[in-house]
Amino acid sequence: MKSKTMYGRCTIIKKTEINEEIRDREVRLIDENGDQLGVVPIAKALELAEERERDLVKIAPGAKPPVCKIMDYGKHKYEQAKRDKDARKKQKTQQVKEIRLSLNIEENDIKTKAKNAAKFLQGGDKLKVSLRFRGRELGHTNLGYAVFDKFAAEIEEFGTMEQRPKMEGRSMNASFVPKK
Repeated sequence: MKSKTMYGRCTIIKKTEINEEIRDREVRLIDENGDQLGVVPIAKALELAEERERDLVKIAPGAKPPVCKIMDYGKHKYEQAKRDKDARKKQKTQQVKEIRLSLNIEENDIKTKAKNAAKFLQGGDKLKVSLRFRGRELGHTNLGYAVFDKFAAEIEEFGTMEQRPKMEGRSMNASFVPKK
């Protein structure tokens, strides 16, 4: 098992110390059942671990004295990898899909784009809707808000507007999230 430590821009990966890699004189010892055996010299701790046919693993290197546990390290690594894999499996990724509108968009085109937006929202993805202004259209941003209102009305049963339309340079953007 490895732990990461950040120093400035560098990442230092520390390996978990087991058995003879532990260089401390005394350690606080915990047996495989979780019972504290107190502070013991490293030689005695290694001897106890060997008697029980287990590994001595340093689990808290920052403590004074460091904490070591008697355990089956291979089994521990396997179970940790299994827990990590399950956590990644349960993690749901959410993508941001984008739909572009224009100021002079026709009614049927809005419906077609709304149908695609509904598919994205039903799939659990976020939706970014952008409307690009070209040339003289930039003077008529109020018409852009009207286009967004029509589009939002079309997809209101599938998602809610997370961010109201706002101008960013030459484009107006809004974002939608799926309804729960």
